[in-house]
Amino acid sequence: MVIEILQLMGGYDLVGLLDADPALWGSEVLGVPVLGDDMLLSEIYDQGVRNAFIGVGTVKCSEPRRALYEQVRQTGFETVAALHPRAIISPTAKIGDGPTIMAGAVINPNASVGDNVIINTGAIVEHDCMIGNHVHVATGARLAGSIKIGDGAHIGIGATIREGIRVGRGSIVGAGAVVVSDVPEFVLVVGVPAKIKKGVES
Repeated sequence: MVIEILQLMGGYDLVGLLDADPALWGSEVLGVPVLGDDMLLSEIYDQGVRNAFIGVGTVKCSEPRRALYEQVRQTGFETVAALHPRAIISPTAKIGDGPTIMAGAVINPNASVGDNVIINTGAIVEHDCMIGNHVHVATGARLAGSIKIGDGAHIGIGATIREGIRVGRGSIVGAGAVVVSDVPEFVLVVGVPAKIKKGVES
């Protein structure tokens, strides 16, 4: 999906992908060759490539995406903002480094989105929300106004969060959940209304 967004944006020559799975090396994804694994990052940087994007998603855990983002930045790359042309982003919204914002996503006035965040297809981030770093707001999730989402949290597909709620860092809001009260750090909440089901490893 990120490749297609960058192709639609234009302005970048996609020289290659890196993937941990050796079975993919030498293949292509949407016409972009898979060169090898992340051990090639320094070599590619030394060849003069200066921009990178993070194609790793977050399913339940944001840690692999966060670790890769930090590795890429430490190598010296600038991380590309992948902003789908059909996303709606208010000019007063603040968008951090290296986000992926997909088709149909809406980010409304005075919202703040941290670094390395995914705002997935059709998700709504209302006015004055504050989204931490490495957060994934999944497809069709709806965040009402003035919500605060802690670093590394995952907001599941189709979830709804009432205005003014805080979701603690590292927590997971389950698919379709309706959140009407604050969510502590490192827990999974599910249901309507959402209730804590279990803890999440930090």
